Amino acid sequence: MAPCARPHLARVNSPPATEAGIEEAEGHLRRSRGYGFPPELTALWAMAGGVRQVDIDEYDEEGEVATGRFLPHGLLLTPSQSIRPRPAGLDPRGKDYWEGARWAAPFGNYREAAGTGLYLSAAGLGKWRSYEGVFMEEPLYPSIAAYLEAVNGTLADGPADRMGPETPGIVHGCLSRQDPRDPGLDETFADSRPVH
Repeated sequence: MAPCARPHLARVNSPPATEAGIEEAEGHLRRSRGYGFPPELTALWAMAGGVRQVDIDEYDEEGEVATGRFLPHGLLLTPSQSIRPRPAGLDPRGKDYWEGARWAAPFGNYREAAGTGLYLSAAGLGKWRSYEGVFMEEPLYPSIAAYLEAVNGTLADGPADRMGPETPGIVHGCLSRQDPRDPGLDETFADSRPVH
């Protein structure tokens, strides 16, 4: 995954996650929740261990390009980042907001995985959010593979809004996603062009 095409900008894909890194995060998940990562998630991390965001201040003073967020639902998180929201699903009395659902959160809107993202459970890949309480929506995709195939289809064939209102475009040589109704681009607008 190489969403930044300018040769003078660092690539934002990370190398595969180490077996030790996956085992450490999974051990924490097993101790706190009693289960481990789904096999398809560890298979994904064996190819790409997360996303490293790069600073392109020279071209993006307001930070609206958001390097690394080339997937429709944010960043591919590392194994340790992906377990942060799940243990936080307990209230002060120990009640489980997630009602015992077995899941990990491999995609988040920020590296800290705060706010919203995608969870993976046995039922598939769905949205979670914690802006006003903690909510899990029904799965959107049956697997990570189905999700990545939809991403590829959107980029290769379109339509641009196939996966939602945020459509793919190129800004300063980086793949980015913006809602054309409210693009949020300031000084980068002139360099923005849609993929489709």
